Amino acid sequence: MKEFKSLDKREIYEVESDILKKWNGVEGIYKKTLEAHKNDPKFVFYDGPAFANGHPGLHHMIAKNLKDIICKYHTMKGHYVLRKVGWDTHGLPIENHVEKKLNLHNKKEIEAFGIENFNNECRKSVRENEDTFTDLTNKMGQFIDVENPYLTYKNEYIETEWWILKKYYEEGLFYEGNRVTPYCPRCGTGLATHEVAQGYEDMSVDTVYVPMKVKERENTYFLVWTTTPWTLLANVALCVNPEVEYSEVIVGENHFILASALVSTLFEDANIVKTYLGKELEYMEYEQLIPELKPDRKAFYVTCADYVTTVDGTGIVHIAPAYGADDFEVAKKYDLPILNPVGKDGCYIEGPWKGILVFDADKEVISYLKENDKLFKKQRMTHNYPHCWRCHSPLLYYTLPSYYIAVTKYKDKIIEANKKVNWYPAYVGEKRFGNWLENLKDWAVSRSRYWGTPIPYWTCSCGYTHMIGSIKELKELATTEIKDEELDLHRPYIDEIKITCPKCGKEMERIKDVLDCWFDSGSMPFAQYHYPFENKELFASQFPADFICEGIDQTRGWFYTLLVISTFVKGVSPYKNVLVNDLLLDAEGKKMSKSRGNIVEPFTTMKKYGADTVRFYLPYVSPVWTPLKFNEEGLKEVYSKFFNPLRNTYNFFAMYANTDNIDIEKCNVPYKEREEIDLWLISKYHNLLKYVTESFEEYDLFKVVRAITNFVSEDLSNWYIRRNRNRFWGSELNNSKKSVYITTYEILVGLAKMTAPIIPFLSEELYQNLTEEESVHLASYPEYDETLIDNNLEEKMDTVRELISIGRNVREEVKIKVREPLSECLLDGRLATLIGNLKDLILEELNVKDVVFVDDLSKYMNYQVKPNFKTSGPIFGADVKLFANYLTNISHEELNKINNHEKITIKINEKEYTIDETYLDIRISAKEGYNAGMGNNLFVILNTYRSKELILEGVAREFISKVQNIRKTEDYNVIDRIIISYNGDEEIKKAVEMFMDYIKSETLAIEVIYDASIKNTLDLNGHAANIITKKAE
Repeated sequence: MKEFKSLDKREIYEVESDILKKWNGVEGIYKKTLEAHKNDPKFVFYDGPAFANGHPGLHHMIAKNLKDIICKYHTMKGHYVLRKVGWDTHGLPIENHVEKKLNLHNKKEIEAFGIENFNNECRKSVRENEDTFTDLTNKMGQFIDVENPYLTYKNEYIETEWWILKKYYEEGLFYEGNRVTPYCPRCGTGLATHEVAQGYEDMSVDTVYVPMKVKERENTYFLVWTTTPWTLLANVALCVNPEVEYSEVIVGENHFILASALVSTLFEDANIVKTYLGKELEYMEYEQLIPELKPDRKAFYVTCADYVTTVDGTGIVHIAPAYGADDFEVAKKYDLPILNPVGKDGCYIEGPWKGILVFDADKEVISYLKENDKLFKKQRMTHNYPHCWRCHSPLLYYTLPSYYIAVTKYKDKIIEANKKVNWYPAYVGEKRFGNWLENLKDWAVSRSRYWGTPIPYWTCSCGYTHMIGSIKELKELATTEIKDEELDLHRPYIDEIKITCPKCGKEMERIKDVLDCWFDSGSMPFAQYHYPFENKELFASQFPADFICEGIDQTRGWFYTLLVISTFVKGVSPYKNVLVNDLLLDAEGKKMSKSRGNIVEPFTTMKKYGADTVRFYLPYVSPVWTPLKFNEEGLKEVYSKFFNPLRNTYNFFAMYANTDNIDIEKCNVPYKEREEIDLWLISKYHNLLKYVTESFEEYDLFKVVRAITNFVSEDLSNWYIRRNRNRFWGSELNNSKKSVYITTYEILVGLAKMTAPIIPFLSEELYQNLTEEESVHLASYPEYDETLIDNNLEEKMDTVRELISIGRNVREEVKIKVREPLSECLLDGRLATLIGNLKDLILEELNVKDVVFVDDLSKYMNYQVKPNFKTSGPIFGADVKLFANYLTNISHEELNKINNHEKITIKINEKEYTIDETYLDIRISAKEGYNAGMGNNLFVILNTYRSKELILEGVAREFISKVQNIRKTEDYNVIDRIIISYNGDEEIKKAVEMFMDYIKSETLAIEVIYDASIKNTLDLNGHAANIITKKAE
C-alpha cells in the first residue's frame, strides 16, 4: 500500500531546481519525450533565431513560454515534436555590440582596426550570453534542444543561403539597382523596407514654409512646406497634384500660390485673385532657393504627381531626388538632375554647411533662410520618423546602388501562400500582415558591412557576372586551392578568392557586400539542416512548420522573410499556424525600457515566485495577442487563486488518504454507484477538458488558464472538497468514502496531466506523488469522455450554487453571518423539480432550517419594473414612455414569464412588441420581516426573524468556529481528541449547554468544561468569551 507524499514545503525555486536535476536538465527530459514518440506523427515547430549577445529579459520569456506550452501539449497528444534553439549571429546587432566594446565609432575606424580582427571579435561575441539564455531555458522548464543549436554563422548554414541565392540569380530575380534606399549613416549601410518598419520613433523637428520665387513675376511665390530643411540645398523641382485646385492669394504686396484647401490654415483674410488646376502649373519655372549647387541639366520648374496631398502643408512639395523615393521617381519621369551634397557619413560634402551632419544642420539652414528673407514660417512638430532598428540613429533616404531580390515578381504567390496560413489572432494575418504584403517592395538584400553572410556574387570588368551556389562550386572555380580545414566563408577571406572569367579570361572579384541578416533567419527552415546538401529526408519531415510563434514586431521581420524565401523555394508558406504575442508593458501600460527603470528581470522573478507561477501568469493576464501589463500583484493573485487551492486540495487528499491507509486501487467504485456530487464534479472536469482541448487547438491559452483556474478554485476546492469533508472524515470505509477518494484522485491525476504543458514542475510533483510513474511529461494528454458529461446535472448544481451565492449576499446586506441560523429560505416554486434532492445543500450552505418553494414570490417582495433604456430605447423609440407606463402595471403572470426567461407580446400605441428580460430593469425589495436578493433571474428570500433558540444556536456555531481555529493554531492532528475549557456570560453558557453534543462532535471534544478562571478573551457574536483547549490523554 503506497503512502502519498506531502508536497515539498521548501522554497519553490529549490523544489523546481531539484526536479530539473532529476530530469538531467530540460535536455534530459526532452530527449526522453523524443524517444517515447519517435514512431508517432510529426508536429513541426520552428524556433526563431535570437541574438545571444544581450541579456534575457522577461519579454524573452513570453514567446518562449507560449512555444513551450504548445509543443508540450502536442507531445502529450501523441506527436513527435523536434525542437532546437537557433542563434542569430550576423548583422548590425552583433557589429554594434562589438563597436561599443572596442570603442569604434564608424566604418573608417573599423577598417583601420582591420576587418579580420573586427570579425574575429564578432565571432567571439555572438554566443557570449548563450549560457544565460540556456539558464533561462532550463529554469523556466522549456523543453528544447540547447546542445545542438543552429548557428547562422556556420559554413554549412551559409552554404544553404548561397544555394537559395543562386536559385534567385538563375531565375532572374537577383539584380543591382540604384534607388533611394533607407540608409543609416551611423552604420554606413542601407536597410530593407521590413527593417525600417521596425524602427519608427518619435522625433521633434523644425519644419519650414519657404517661398520659392516664380520666374519673371514680381513678388510671386510658390509656398512650399518641408519637414527636412536640410534637403533644400539639393532642391531641383517642385511638385503639385495635377487634379487639385491651387489658389493665388495676395497678402500685402506679395502673391502666394498654394492648394486652395490649405489657404485658411495659413492666412486668415486672404484675397484670392486666381485659381489653377495643378496641371496648369506644370513646367512653370522658379528661382533656385539656395544658389550653391549647379545642376547639369534643366531644373527648377513645377512637376506633377498623384502622391501629393492636401492633408497638411501647402499642397506643394519640393523635390530633392537623392533623398526620397517619390522624388526619385519624379526625377526619372522628368529627367531631372540629381544633386547629392551629402556623404555616406551623413555629413555635407559641399555647400555652405560642409562637414556638418545633416540632422544637425537644420538650424543652420533655417538661419540662412531667415537672414536671406526666404523663410515664411517655422513650426516645431513631433512626428514618427524611421530610425535604425539597432543603433536608433535617424535614417536618411539616400540614393545608393544596392542588390535586390525582385519579390514583386512573385508577389501574388506570396499573398496566396499567406491566405492558407491560420493566424492567431486572424486580423494580424488578414490586416496587418496582409496589407503589408499588398504593398511590398523589392527586397534590398545587400549590406555594406563586414560581419555577415557574404553574397557569393563575382563580377568582371567585362560585365560578366556569376553567382556561386555551393562550397564545391567555389573550390572548382577558385584560382587558388581551398583547403577544408582552413575554409572560412566570411570576410576578409572570401574577398581574397578570385575566379576566372569564362568570357574574357580576367580575374573576377566578389562584391564586398554581405547579406541582410534577415535573409539568414528567413532561410532557417532549409539552412538549419544544411539542405539540400544533406539531411534531405529529415528536412522533408520537418517542412513546413505546423506552428511558429513570435512577437507582433516579427510580422515585418521573421514572419515576412520566412514567407518570402519559402514561397520562392518551395511554392508554399513555411508555416501553417502562427501565434502572435504582443508587447510586455509595465503595470501602468508603459513600454519597458532600461531608461525608465521598469525592466523585469526573469531570474529574480522566478526565484521569488517560482517558474510555474510566472509561466501560468503570463497567459492569465490577457489574451496573448494583446499587450501584457505586468504587475507583481498579478503573480500573487494567480498563486492565491490557482496554486494554493490545487496544493491544498492535494495535501488534504493525501493527509486523509494516509490517515485511512487508503489503497486507491481498492476504491475503484463504478461511476454509476458514485454519489451525485461525484458525478457532477466528473462532468465538470470532462467539460473543462473538452473546453481546454478546444482552446489549445485555437492557440488561446488565456481561455485555457482562466478555465482551469475557475475549476480548481471554485468547483474543486471551494465546492467539492468543502462540501465533502464529512465523507473524508467518516470512520467507515464504505462506498461513499471510496467514491470521494477515487473521484478526488482521478481529478487530481487528470489536472496534473492537463496542466503539465503550462506548469511543468508542480504537475510533475503531483503526478509522481499520485502515480509513482516516471514523469507526467511522458504521459498522454487526457481525453474527455462525452458519456461522462451530464449538462442537466451541472445546470442543477450550478443553479443551487447560484442560489446559495445570492442568499449569502442577502445575509451580508442585513449583516447576519452564515453561522447564525435562520428559519427559512423561500424560492420560486418552479425550481422544486430542478433542485430536487439538492435541497439539503441549500439548507447547509445558507444555514436555514427549511427551504420553502412558493408559487408567487410577489407575496414577499415588491417589484419595481422599468425599461432598460439601452435595449428598449432603439426598439420603442418615441413610445418608450408609454412602455414605461405599461411596466408600472405589469401583471404578476407576465412578470413570472419574464423571470422564467420566456417572451411575452404586449401592445403599445396599437403596435405589438415581443419582449424578454433584456428589455427590463427589474428591481426588488422585500416586505417586512424578509430580505430578498436576485441574480440571473433567480430570486432568494430569507426570513430574517430569529427566535431565541436560533440566536443561541448561532452562538454555539461561533463557539465551534473559535475552537477549530485554536486547533489549527495548536497544530493538532486531524484525529486528535481534545478537552475544551471556557467561560462567558449566561447567553454563552445557555448556548453551550443546549448544543453540547453538536459542539463535541464538530470539534472532536470529549469534554467541555465551564471554568471561570480562564483568560483568553474572544468575541462570540458580541459576547465576550474565554476558551482554551488541550489534547485529551
